[in-house]
Amino acid sequence: MATENVVSIKISKEDQNKVSKAISDLNNILKPLLISLTSTQRREIPKMGDGTEPFVEKVLDYAQSNPEFAPAYLDIPEASVDFEAVKALTGFYRPLLQLQQQLDDSIMLSGSEAYVAALAYYNSVKIATRMNVPGAKAIYEDLRQRFSRANSRDTDNGSPEVDN
Repeated sequence: MATENVVSIKISKEDQNKVSKAISDLNNILKPLLISLTSTQRREIPKMGDGTEPFVEKVLDYAQSNPEFAPAYLDIPEASVDFEAVKALTGFYRPLLQLQQQLDDSIMLSGSEAYVAALAYYNSVKIATRMNVPGAKAIYEDLRQRFSRANSRDTDNGSPEVDN
């Protein structure tokens, strides 16, 4: 049974270098500005989401036009800087998130297709070994290590079986 090859991605060395440089450039620009939180910090801090963003923007507008209501400890200009950072970083994040998802999907599908092809070859070598085809046994013995597990049976445990 033939399998459909859905993806066939070929990236030239030139394009690979361009992408690597673009990633490096992004890292060089953003890394000094970005923060890393611990998992505890991520759980404990108040979070601003899509629904909260308009509220924060409205509050900042009011605080700038009516500063008499702001508590003395509140730094409105710094809060505005933080809010502008959210907008700018979100503008970078959303397209990168989409790209990351597409990269993940492409890696998964390419890997799946390569693995299915490898399994087809492996099963063909396994059949050739059973039929005593010269040269097949050495390949089979090398490849079957991927599926070996500790048990008393002398089988390929875990490898997809082919009907004989």
